[in-house]
Amino acid sequence: MRSGEAVDVCRRLAYIMGTSACIMATTSEPRFVPGVWGPYYSGMVPGFWLNEGGQSAAGAAVDHLIRSHPAYHEALAAAQAAGIEILEFLERRIGRALERSGRGGAVCPRYPRSAGISRQPFTLRRSGLARDRRRDGSRHRHRLDGAAFVAGLCGLAYGLADVVDAFRTHGVDSDLMVISGGAGRSVLVRQIMADTTGLTVAVPETQEPVLLGAAMLGAVAGSCYGSIGEAMASMSAIGCLSEPTAPGMADFHRTKRRVHGLMRKLDHEAAIPCADRMDRRR
Repeated sequence: MRSGEAVDVCRRLAYIMGTSACIMATTSEPRFVPGVWGPYYSGMVPGFWLNEGGQSAAGAAVDHLIRSHPAYHEALAAAQAAGIEILEFLERRIGRALERSGRGGAVCPRYPRSAGISRQPFTLRRSGLARDRRRDGSRHRHRLDGAAFVAGLCGLAYGLADVVDAFRTHGVDSDLMVISGGAGRSVLVRQIMADTTGLTVAVPETQEPVLLGAAMLGAVAGSCYGSIGEAMASMSAIGCLSEPTAPGMADFHRTKRRVHGLMRKLDHEAAIPCADRMDRRR
């Protein structure tokens, strides 16, 4: 989409990925989704209803995953020597591994060391699983080669897919998800999100969408535009889109999500006796 083109905001999700993550959906009529905040009238776009799903740890979970790995300091030193951030260093290492294997730029089943690793998201809130709390205590005591990193991103993506599925079940459907935040600039992150949810994932043309949103409000307040809708259409544009999901990728993630669901179920069942013991002690 270029500036000035009208869009159907009800067919789009916004995914803001920071320390935590918000998944924002806009509807013309109120939709009540269990475990998800809302609906709020004119909460984001005037005249429309807003629902907000979320993950209470997203970027923070990725940081914890990387920093808790025994090979973190080794990888950090290598990244600093190359003059790049550690996440970019890992993404480049993954890319080189795929090139050596002749698998191109694809991830997960074509990055086989991650295919057998399943991780739970650290926390899930506003997702239809609002009472879930996660801790990931697993360790991979080898060099930080990217397998655990990819598996962690998949775990977050499956949490996102839970939110998207909860939306769909209650009449909130979409075709495209616009992602922002630091991790949203990663091609790897965007592709995993697209492969997992089945949505096209896009990044805004601007590198600072939150600041642009504030500028839109200022433009309307200063009478440069007559409405928020006019400012949105004139001042914003979509940058690049994710590649189409490769054949077999949806089936792979569907299988991994079943494992993810079983892990969540077992974790929940294990937590119940602990909670009961704590209640009795009180």
